[in-house]
Amino acid sequence: MLYLLAVSLLWAFSFGLIKQQLTGLDSNLVSFIRMGIAFLVFLPFLRLRNIQAKRALVLVGTIQFGLMYMAYIWAYRFLLAYEVALFTIFTPVYVTLIDDLFRKRFQPFHFAVAVLAVIGTGIIIWHELSSPAFWKGFILMQFSNLFFAFGQIYYRKLRGQQTHLTSEASVFALLYLGALLITGFFAAFTTQWATLHVSTAQWLTLIYLGAVASGVGFFLWNFGATKVNAGTLSVFNNLKIPTAILVAILFFGEKADIVRLLIGGSILIGALAINERRNLLMETTKGE
Repeated sequence: MLYLLAVSLLWAFSFGLIKQQLTGLDSNLVSFIRMGIAFLVFLPFLRLRNIQAKRALVLVGTIQFGLMYMAYIWAYRFLLAYEVALFTIFTPVYVTLIDDLFRKRFQPFHFAVAVLAVIGTGIIIWHELSSPAFWKGFILMQFSNLFFAFGQIYYRKLRGQQTHLTSEASVFALLYLGALLITGFFAAFTTQWATLHVSTAQWLTLIYLGAVASGVGFFLWNFGATKVNAGTLSVFNNLKIPTAILVAILFFGEKADIVRLLIGGSILIGALAINERRNLLMETTKGE
């Protein structure tokens, strides 16, 4: 659980950095560079001989990190940094629903939690709901959330099959390889290479995001995901939201309606608390 907490705090600053420094660059190129740096960080630890289901792990990285990042970075063209952070609120619902799918069960309760989350989010950004640009960003974030949620659950499943790993880090280069391949493919077609210019500040931001926020961050996150149940994982998926919003307002100068934010945020936290309480009750019942 401490791994998930540390990464949640680490990621709080990423939203503002991306919005301020990287929105002028092609989103696929940004994703490609980040994944390339993360891949290089973990390449020395790769031990293929001890890894089972290699192709499946590459597929996890393609979806969880590659497709997720392309949609996520693209959304910054249409949304403020705190709005991007806010719309990750739906990830816990997707985590629990996808976990249900893998376990071949269905719990309508999760839809009730989703409705509360939608209401809370709507209160915060109600004045922007008529904007076509807002909806583009919102839809992109939902794809990003789905990809990230699927990867977490599928990785937990595959990780349970890895009985001969020498270390957790030995598998992670394969995930980043999958992300690197898919982002590189799209970046090759969408980046304006002839006129491309990346400033020193942008390179420093990319190196930090690639090596620390993506490389170390996703490693610790997926490792932490193997140590907790789906309910706890869902909760930590949202812990970064209030901290990211505060960072965007306090450190990056973004404006938000504080009253709406508090009311809507309270509903979101309430939905999250209801979801977590039910999961804890279910775990207690199983233990008995």
